[in-house]
Amino acid sequence: MNFLLLAVILGLAGALPLQDSKECRPHSQPWHVILRSEGRSCSGALIDPRWIVTSFACATSPYNTIATLGEHDLSVAEGTEQDIVVSDVIQHGPYRSPLHSLTLMRLSQPARITPYVQPIPLPSRCALPGEICSVSGWGTTDPDQSNYSPRLKCITVPVVDDQTCVETFPEYLYWGVMVCAGQNNTDNCLSGSSTVMVCDGQLQGLKWFDHGCSDPAHPTVYSEMCKYNGWIKSMMENYAPNFQTTTTLGSTNPPGL
Repeated sequence: MNFLLLAVILGLAGALPLQDSKECRPHSQPWHVILRSEGRSCSGALIDPRWIVTSFACATSPYNTIATLGEHDLSVAEGTEQDIVVSDVIQHGPYRSPLHSLTLMRLSQPARITPYVQPIPLPSRCALPGEICSVSGWGTTDPDQSNYSPRLKCITVPVVDDQTCVETFPEYLYWGVMVCAGQNNTDNCLSGSSTVMVCDGQLQGLKWFDHGCSDPAHPTVYSEMCKYNGWIKSMMENYAPNFQTTTTLGSTNPPGL
């Protein structure tokens, strides 16, 4: 890859006028994917030219979902997009207690790696309390607006320590595979169907749930991606066509995590 060319292109993109202060610099999150199926949409992250990871709630049937990569402004054709059909779905479940909110999606063909479409590395470590991370999604940063923005939004949030996370939410919502981030106040929150959290250039979280921008008392809860490295790599390496699996959790230290 010509990194000088990438820097020039992203620099030009950053010079374009932003819709508001929380709009991402166009194409600064080249791993961010929008998944569309039967009138609904979700965010995901490209982790390999053939693989996307998203939340469990975003899972749909294979061949009913289109993954759009290289997207920034949903309201216009930018010429950077790649639309690829999802050919298989692998869920990590069950969805409710014990909790896993993760889905792998395999693309029917590999994504073309461009300055606008690039995979995000899986984490080599877990996010640290107090670490400042970037969260992106097509949600809203305004409690008085709907949960939709045509342009990708970005905010920065601090990672919250586990004890605070446990104290903030009932214990049955915390199973050692989640991480909290942000204080979710109206000055710096991003609410919507799904968001992606990146810390130090690595994928660290996929939104599990939040209380919206109008509730300043609660941070947002994310699936803690560092706990899923083994499962993700195993599913990708041992993939066979039309192979679907649901992994259950019988203890706080399940096999495969």
